[in-house]
Amino acid sequence: MGGMPPTPAGRAAGHDRTGLRLMHVHAHPDDESSKGAASTAMYVAQGAEVRVVTCTGGERGSILNPKMDRPDIAANITEVRRAEMDRARDILGISQTWLGFVDSGWPDGDPKPPLPDGCFALVPLEEATERLVREIRAFRPHVLTTYDERGGYPHPDHVRCHEVSVAAFAAAGDPEQFPEAGAPWQPLKLYYHHSFNRPRMQALHEAMLAHDLESPWAERLAQWKPEPEWDARITTRVPCGDFFGVRDQALLAHATQIDPDGHWFAIPRELQEKVWPTEDFELVASHVTAPVPEDDLFAGVTPDGPPAVDPA
Repeated sequence: MGGMPPTPAGRAAGHDRTGLRLMHVHAHPDDESSKGAASTAMYVAQGAEVRVVTCTGGERGSILNPKMDRPDIAANITEVRRAEMDRARDILGISQTWLGFVDSGWPDGDPKPPLPDGCFALVPLEEATERLVREIRAFRPHVLTTYDERGGYPHPDHVRCHEVSVAAFAAAGDPEQFPEAGAPWQPLKLYYHHSFNRPRMQALHEAMLAHDLESPWAERLAQWKPEPEWDARITTRVPCGDFFGVRDQALLAHATQIDPDGHWFAIPRELQEKVWPTEDFELVASHVTAPVPEDDLFAGVTPDGPPAVDPA
């Protein structure tokens, strides 16, 4: 079996996070529940304020749960997905805001069709960045998370979310950029999500086989080219297995996107908690000093940390 990933000494559990703020920037409703939701719930339980910024309404997302693939759902998909987001928000205990852009959809075909006019992926970077800077300056997060440069997977909205988040992280503390968007505030740390990494999936796959269970990752792993240098980018593994149940409830709230009989729930939660009880991140920018590897997104951060940092 792949076994438990190595984690630094010291665990985040039990810490008092009162006064600390964490912002996740996601492309669509449901992303906040499929990426980083257990650590989100843990930080909320420890007293941190967590806000999710959702860049689009997910209007062009496919209905992935066969039980929800009905004409009445499809005709009202925008309202349905907003209601799902409301339920997931309440389950996670977070606040949430919509950035207000329109889902670009998944371009399917060879060659791929052009993206629809006015969609998020085609909005000028400066326009989307200013809107996110407003949210950052209003909420004043100490830590910001988003996707890596590949978007986690190559959906155009995920890639655009990465670009906008990185630009806004750099701009939010600079008084000369977007002066009408509020008083400058510099988040102290920027992370990329890396929970869907190959070593994790390999360990879970091997654990399933060791228990004579069918692994949902067999086919995917057979096609997944190992990239050790990519996996080595992970700097931070947050122990949050006790909150996998909250994560799963938040996922189920997105009923149009999550099939309860699908791969999301094919691996027993008890096995996940034993084999890989962390959510994994890459620290890509920091204005504080903390040694890596880490087991905490707030490592090195205090509630009374500097409200603004000279980007230079």
